[in-house]
Amino acid sequence: MDYTAPNKSRSALLTIDVQNDFVLPGAPAQIKGSFEYVPAIGNLALAFRKNRLPIIHVIRLYKSDGSNAELCRREIIERGKGFVSPGSRGAELVDRLKPDGVPRLDTLLLFSGGLQELGEREWVIFKPRWGAFYATGLETHLKSMGVDTVVISGCNFPNCPRATVFEASERDFRIILVTDAVSGIYEQGKKEMTGIGVHLMKVDECVKWLESS
Repeated sequence: MDYTAPNKSRSALLTIDVQNDFVLPGAPAQIKGSFEYVPAIGNLALAFRKNRLPIIHVIRLYKSDGSNAELCRREIIERGKGFVSPGSRGAELVDRLKPDGVPRLDTLLLFSGGLQELGEREWVIFKPRWGAFYATGLETHLKSMGVDTVVISGCNFPNCPRATVFEASERDFRIILVTDAVSGIYEQGKKEMTGIGVHLMKVDECVKWLESS
């Protein structure tokens, strides 16, 4: 038995940190190369919506005083280099990922640990550190829907998507990493992922898998 084989009907898409300040050209915390991955991530989201499967957009928000930042970022935020600040345009998901007509992020709800609903079976959740499962309600939410397979996309692989993969693996989720929908991916990283049972797909493969009978 292949315990890592993904289950289409029990899958959910996670998008990681696909926010204006991390992605848009010229943004204060732009991760170079990430903007080019936005169309692919958007196509994944469309496929999950079409198949009425859950989507969770996982985001980061940094308070202006740096008090909720990782130690390695706290000093630069304290010095005034703010990014993905609560309530700012830079903290919002990139437009390409949003369903039509969604409101702006509800900071109070997200900071309280709540999930903000964007559409049918689609939410935003705030994470306080690199990984999407650390000190969040993500695991509980996924399991409440019967999800056992997570499909991971976003930016930037060496940091938050990678941490999320390991956290998902520790919780016995089956995992797909969509390699052309994750910025910062590299060959050794792909080998390391397959070594812990992660299935690698490209967007087209993933969409065909979702639509297969």
